[in-house]
Amino acid sequence: MLTLPPRWARAGSVTVALAGAVLAPLLLLVATGQGQSEVAVIERSGELLLRHGTPYLAEPHTVAEYTPYLPGMALFGLPRALFGADGWPTRLLGDARLWCAAVFLGCLAAAVRPGRPGTGGGVGVGVGVGVGFPGGGGLNVPVLVVAALVASPPVALPLCVSGVDLPLTGLCLLALALAGRARPFAAGSALALACALKWTAWPAVAVVVALLAATAGRRSALRAFATATVGTAALVLPGALRAPGPLVEQVFAFPTGRGGLPTPASSPLPGRLLADLGPGGWYTALALLLLAGLAVAASLVRTPPRDTVAAADRLALGLALAFLLAPATRFGYLALPAVLALVPRLPLIPLPRITGPHRPPRPRSTPRAVPSAAPHPRTPQVVPVP
Repeated sequence: MLTLPPRWARAGSVTVALAGAVLAPLLLLVATGQGQSEVAVIERSGELLLRHGTPYLAEPHTVAEYTPYLPGMALFGLPRALFGADGWPTRLLGDARLWCAAVFLGCLAAAVRPGRPGTGGGVGVGVGVGVGFPGGGGLNVPVLVVAALVASPPVALPLCVSGVDLPLTGLCLLALALAGRARPFAAGSALALACALKWTAWPAVAVVVALLAATAGRRSALRAFATATVGTAALVLPGALRAPGPLVEQVFAFPTGRGGLPTPASSPLPGRLLADLGPGGWYTALALLLLAGLAVAASLVRTPPRDTVAAADRLALGLALAFLLAPATRFGYLALPAVLALVPRLPLIPLPRITGPHRPPRPRSTPRAVPSAAPHPRTPQVVPVP
């Protein structure tokens, strides 16, 4: 019986999983032009943005003509508009799934901080501590971890068939990691990019602000909030002002089941089951959704997260409740909170644990000389007799 060394066995198993779960099906789907409708929607929105300055059709007649994303998502369709679909190389380079995956992996790479030399060659999870697989070394540990993550079902399936939620997930993870490092401007910039893709990323702003307020102070939290708000407005408003009506109809009304056409997001989750009962059920689902959002917001105020894991868990909880209680929803949406809760626990992202706002240490004052104690005036003095 052939027994491989542990290091080779791990590398071989992850390689086989990555090839079978991602590379082979992705290349097959790209070569045959197959995939979920989201791929065609993103690529069409990129072409519309390039030609007309807005990714929304003025009068869509079918569900496939709706663009239920904010204008930033159309950027992933620009390669198709530029390269076209003629021939194998251009078809591959123009596929929106590849660019979505590239942004996701790039965000993971930006969120990684190497550990100290001599600590296993892994990636820092604590403050200056490297964690990796037993027996691992060099760069093999983070490469294996990233490959295993990409081959896992919550990432491999959307990467192959749609890829639409991967850049949003990666940007939210990057924003949380940057906030854990007390970098408010960078965290706010990542949030702005995420919020310009889908409005489901907007709750991440509250979580990042709460994390920064608890660990770096209110000034840093306000700086991140201002950066995220101004950046999102700068990315969304130009396309929104050119087609405000279609944006409201396709981005907000259609995904919640109030558009001109029924949404295909109809998985039998609690919110959808309530909405199917009629107008009263729809409003009940919406009320429960708002109550869940208020509960999560109150928890951020009362017990704000103080590290990246706690912040990711709070964001994952809020999004999971939103997807469960939304009037129109899909099982696939739950992959986003699953990845948010999983990735910070991998040996990839540093998780500094800070108990309060950072303050510089007070300088120690030089101790003053204590004068010798003088005798009390009422104390009798003993004079030696010669």
